[in-house]
Amino acid sequence: MSTIVEKILAKSSGKNSVTAGEFVLSNVDVVFAHDGTALLAVESMQEIGIERVFDPSKVVFFIDHASPSPSPQISNIHSAMRKFAKKHGIRLYDVGSGICHQVLPEEGCVKPGSVIVGADSHTVTHGAFNAFATGVGSTDAAIAMSTGKLWFMVPESVKITVEGKFKDMVMSKDLVLHVLGEVKADGLTYKSVEYHGSCIDGMSVDSRMTIANMAVEMGAKCCPMELNSATEKWLKGRVSDFKEVKADKDASYVDELYVDASKLEPLVAAPSNVDNVKSVREVEGVEVDQVFIGSCTNGRIEDIKVAVKILGDRHVKARCIVIPASRRIYYEALNAGYIDKLVRAGCIVGFPTCGPCIGAHMGLLGDGEVAVSTSNRNFVGRMGSSSSKIYLASPATAAASALEGKIVDPRKYGEGR
Repeated sequence: MSTIVEKILAKSSGKNSVTAGEFVLSNVDVVFAHDGTALLAVESMQEIGIERVFDPSKVVFFIDHASPSPSPQISNIHSAMRKFAKKHGIRLYDVGSGICHQVLPEEGCVKPGSVIVGADSHTVTHGAFNAFATGVGSTDAAIAMSTGKLWFMVPESVKITVEGKFKDMVMSKDLVLHVLGEVKADGLTYKSVEYHGSCIDGMSVDSRMTIANMAVEMGAKCCPMELNSATEKWLKGRVSDFKEVKADKDASYVDELYVDASKLEPLVAAPSNVDNVKSVREVEGVEVDQVFIGSCTNGRIEDIKVAVKILGDRHVKARCIVIPASRRIYYEALNAGYIDKLVRAGCIVGFPTCGPCIGAHMGLLGDGEVAVSTSNRNFVGRMGSSSSKIYLASPATAAASALEGKIVDPRKYGEGR
């Protein structure tokens, strides 16, 4: 009668079973932090009086948010991280390696059934690999780094069943935006979100990561998903000896939602809230200054491929920044000829970084500018000026909008056009 999260937290806390609302002291399999949070965690360790990490093989640092450094102050943060990593023998993925949420599973650090904590809210992304993965504050990250344990309240679980197939030019980003529009930004606060159904079973790893990534935008604590054949194949090339954790057939959920994938259409989250969801048709024609295709939400090869398909031999009318989420993805895009096609289309192709997503560098918006972004948040000032506006969209919608310099329905560039 247990859900995925209940089974994982029971095992990690040494119990036969746990129930929602119960507090458990869980063993942590991996803890990580990046250049926006790592030093705060290190300072917290020093305040606690602990000088060593509990297990160097289970602690990982990433320099990805403001990377390469756009200022001397941030360069100092990067230097301090490198020194700490060297002193404690922990892994550090330096400038250009990629975004933490992409690199961590790529490097075999995420196993089904594991407990992953990261000092970043989008750690929920790793739920796509059947893990309990959640973002924590820097103090909690420090405790996990120091002791290898952390307290959790077992969350209630919500089941979202998605049946059917997407129509042409509808992507998993449209699905998760649809769900956001239904449940709202605080609708699943501290809940565990489980996606099920034939649509989810047939999804690529890239698409599943997009869905899990944005669970936190609904307030969710985690988004553990059962494995499908694509994910199993992906993991076998990186991880050994893993065992899937499945929810019991009679597991108890606090709420359930059903989605017919075949009825979905391209959507956007209009300024300035992630749950201000509208169909592309409702905002079509809004002039766009900049398009960003990338981030831990949509910077994977599938996303770049659909953008290239839409752009074809044409030239963009809006500034278009494309950033692969990791060096591996950059290589893959390069070898497939996608980088060449993007550059010929007038796009700016960047090195792997979070950069513009968080308004750190690489394309900040000016006063009154409008952007279409494939990232996960469109809050006021997120990507630059507080008077700029951000529309969140799928890579297909973003590429079509870059092509025309205004928001357009990507289905006009689909196979059925």
